Amino acid sequence: MPAHHRPAKSIRVLLAEDQGMMRGALALLLGLEADIEVVAQVGAGDRIVAAALESRPDIALLDIELPGMSGLDAAVLLREEVPDCRVLILTTFGRPGYLRRAMEAGAAGFLVKDGPVEELAQAIRRVLRGEVVIDPALAAAALSSGPSPLTARERDALNAAVDGATVADIAAKLHLSESTVRNYLSSAIGKTGTRNRMEAVRSARQQGWL
Repeated sequence: MPAHHRPAKSIRVLLAEDQGMMRGALALLLGLEADIEVVAQVGAGDRIVAAALESRPDIALLDIELPGMSGLDAAVLLREEVPDCRVLILTTFGRPGYLRRAMEAGAAGFLVKDGPVEELAQAIRRVLRGEVVIDPALAAAALSSGPSPLTARERDALNAAVDGATVADIAAKLHLSESTVRNYLSSAIGKTGTRNRMEAVRSARQQGWL
């Protein structure tokens, strides 16, 4: 939408999406809305806070799985660094665990990417008005699935094991003893009902616990 056709006060949106084509398409489609202006675009999670500090968006539209830092971790930092910016999570992965973590991170909305852009634009407006916007099917699934059984340290250990790291590697990364790491991994394997750490990682990811 040309600047001279926009209302005096447009909704300023920061868009974080690692797939360039998707990011460009979203920016283009949202830009067609008369009252929405995409003021910043980033392709990595660790660039979100800096971009928000520079562009001062009203809404940060964040994917979850981003290089550098997840959208959920970035949401926590945004709440601290740019408290006036409200967060709307938009993801391909509608996992109940992700929704719970997004709400804990202070997100005001959680939508999956398969909806029409008109619904997304309306969600942006609702979030700016102070409403919480959640995909109804995902909300029901989150209520039925219950909270994650993993502790913060168990999640850390599984996250560090994602690339097949050894116990020694994980211990060095987390500044823990190898025996402590083994205990965390063993506990996580038991809680996920799996046979080994890689199965535990896959299971926890499918549930949105990581």
